[in-house]
Amino acid sequence: MISFPEPHSILIFAGLLFLGVGFHGRKLSLSAPASAIGWVLFCSYFFLTTPYYIEINDPVLVLMAAGSLPVGIALAYWEINSRGNIPASLVWLRGAVFWSGLPYMLVDKVPWLNVLAIWFIAWQTTLYLRWTGAGDIHLGDTYVHLEGQAPMKWEEWNGNKWFMESGGAEHPFYTDLVSATGEPIGIHFILACTALQSMIIFVGAIVALQATPWRSRLRALMIAIPLIHILNIFRNAGLVWLHTSFDGWSWLSMNMFNFGHSYAAKAGSLAAMFLMALVLFELLPQLHRHIIDLMDKVYPISQSRDQRDSRQS
Repeated sequence: MISFPEPHSILIFAGLLFLGVGFHGRKLSLSAPASAIGWVLFCSYFFLTTPYYIEINDPVLVLMAAGSLPVGIALAYWEINSRGNIPASLVWLRGAVFWSGLPYMLVDKVPWLNVLAIWFIAWQTTLYLRWTGAGDIHLGDTYVHLEGQAPMKWEEWNGNKWFMESGGAEHPFYTDLVSATGEPIGIHFILACTALQSMIIFVGAIVALQATPWRSRLRALMIAIPLIHILNIFRNAGLVWLHTSFDGWSWLSMNMFNFGHSYAAKAGSLAAMFLMALVLFELLPQLHRHIIDLMDKVYPISQSRDQRDSRQS
C-alpha cells in the first residue's frame, strides 16, 4: 500500500485567512489580490489529496480533487482581471467559503472538538432509538486510529488533543455503538455522521449575505440548522435500526447498512437539501441571485443564451 503525505494544514488555513481578508476588507485595494492568493492556497490543499483518492480507487473524488486547483486558478484570474469592479456574487463566494471552511476545519483538526461533535450526535441518536423502542443501543468507547497503528481508546491516547496536523487514518476518531449487554453492534460514529458538512455550508452561505438584514439571515439559520440536525438524527437512527433488524439481508454483495448508507440515505439527503435550498431561496432572494449570477458567468451555455437573446431583441 502506497502512503501519501497529508497536505499541510497551513495551506487551507492560510487560504481561508486570505479569503476572509478579501471578504471583510473588500473596500480595500488589496482585497482582490488577497482573495486571489486565498483561492489558490485553498484549492491547492484539496488538489494535493488527489493521490490518496487514486490509491483508494474513487474516480469521482479523483476528478473533484484534481479539478480543484484549476478552479482555484480560474477564480484567482477572475479576481485579478476584475480590476476593482468585483461582482457582488464573487464577494459573497469569498465570504461563504470563509465562514463555512474555517469552522469546519477547526472541528476537523482539533481533536477535542471532533470528538465532542461525534459524542453529541451519537448520544442523541441512541437516546432517540431507546425512546422510540427501535433498539436498546448505547454509546461505547471512543477510539483514536493513527496511521499504521492499532486503534486505542481516547482516554489512553497521549497525543495532542488540541490540534492534529496529520498522522490519522481516514477516520481518526470514532465512537462505537453497543447493545444493552455491551457488545458492539458493528457500527461506529465518525465526524461525517454529524451532518456538520451540510450545516456549515448553509451557515457560510447565509452569514456571507451582508446586504441582507440580519433578522432575515437569523430566521433562515433557525430554520435550516435545526432541521438538518433533526433529519440527520432520523437518518442515523434509521440506519442503525435497519442494520440491527435486517442483519442477514444482502443484495449485490451489499448488506443492509451499506445499501442504506451509500444509496438510500444519500438520495434522501440530497432531496432534503434541494428542498431546503428552495425554501431558503424564497426567504433570501439575494442568495438565489448570487448563485444564478455565478452560474451565468461560468456556464458557457448561459452566456451564449444571453448573447442570443440580446441579438434577438
